Amino acid sequence: MPHTRSRKRRPYRVLRTETPGTVAVLATEADFAAMRGYRTFAFDDYGAYLRHVQELLSSLAGQGLHSRVAPFDPHRFAAYCAEFGLEPDAPLSRTRYTAEIAGNGPTVPYDGQDCAELLPPLRARRARDAVWNEVTRILNDADAPTRRTLAPGPQYKSGDAALHTAAAALDALLGALGPGTHHLVCSVDGPSAPLLAVLHTTTTADGSWELTEADVLLFCSVLAAGLVTRSPGGLVVRTTPPGDLSGRTAETVRGWCLHSGWLVPLTEAQVFSAYCTDAETGDPVPPETGVEYAAGIPLAPRPGGPG
Repeated sequence: MPHTRSRKRRPYRVLRTETPGTVAVLATEADFAAMRGYRTFAFDDYGAYLRHVQELLSSLAGQGLHSRVAPFDPHRFAAYCAEFGLEPDAPLSRTRYTAEIAGNGPTVPYDGQDCAELLPPLRARRARDAVWNEVTRILNDADAPTRRTLAPGPQYKSGDAALHTAAAALDALLGALGPGTHHLVCSVDGPSAPLLAVLHTTTTADGSWELTEADVLLFCSVLAAGLVTRSPGGLVVRTTPPGDLSGRTAETVRGWCLHSGWLVPLTEAQVFSAYCTDAETGDPVPPETGVEYAAGIPLAPRPGGPG
């Protein structure tokens, strides 16, 4: 009889190990503090909370279960509950939200690493998701009249028009940079916080490059958000050229500012000042060893107008 019962349990255990799971984690102390407002949230110490998360993930892995970890956003959770008429102060609502982000949100696979290793990529994905939500809102509202004082420049009547210009700017920039490995950072002043997007690519001698579609879309969307709102913004590129026979790979940093609907090159002095000045104190900081600070490269004219 015991043998029969064991055989009956075996299919269930097989299905259990073949069913993936998602654990939603509060990736920052600010997120944890926001959840403490719910009576049914059982934790009052962030360190203890992370230890319990670690124990749960280790337990699931010990049972042979594949798990992914997702960042839990309390603000989006509250909006989700309001949209679907759920009680936010209920474990079942948190479970439903976790299932939702498991299918539609950013996740990180759990491979036995500590929480200390999981939190940085979770925070990065959470930040990327927040930027994407904000630029999507800005581009969707591009037709709405703005209350801010706008600088001179082209008027964009739709987010699509701004995206088209942003894509043309990126294409012109990559073409001007030439062969080498390029790390691009675009930053635009957002309504509540800076909007940031990063691209990394290598351009070959024949002028071709490879980019991830999702990265390009976010990068162009941040740039387009700056075009639509005419907010202060800029772009810096760190280039490592193909190594010569001696193996030297000196890096060059260049910069552009967002002005009149296009990327305008900064001077060498402006690039040096931007990199060698403490943003908070204004004090000078020493330049990086082995890095050349150079003026931005003039780009092809903006579509529909001068560059």
